[in-house]
Amino acid sequence: MSNPSPSSTPWWRYGHVWLLIAGPAAVVVAGFVTLVIAVRGADPLVASDYYRRGLALSRQAPGQRALLPAQEGRNHAATPAEEP
Repeated sequence: MSNPSPSSTPWWRYGHVWLLIAGPAAVVVAGFVTLVIAVRGADPLVASDYYRRGLALSRQAPGQRALLPAQEGRNHAATPAEEP
């Protein structure tokens, strides 16, 4: 029995090698695309006085309770209504 001689074709001539390289390469390219999108399309920062604005909203008249911050509004909805 004779052993077949190894192929002398270089590695880059095989299609399955490029298939294996394409997956990680696509992930690296997608990472850079995501980075560019994040840097160019950055959202503006929250206002520096956000806490004061929230307190001012919570002190408004009862007719304007829809403007309460989410957590306070949620907690208010869970408590029983006060009877006059």
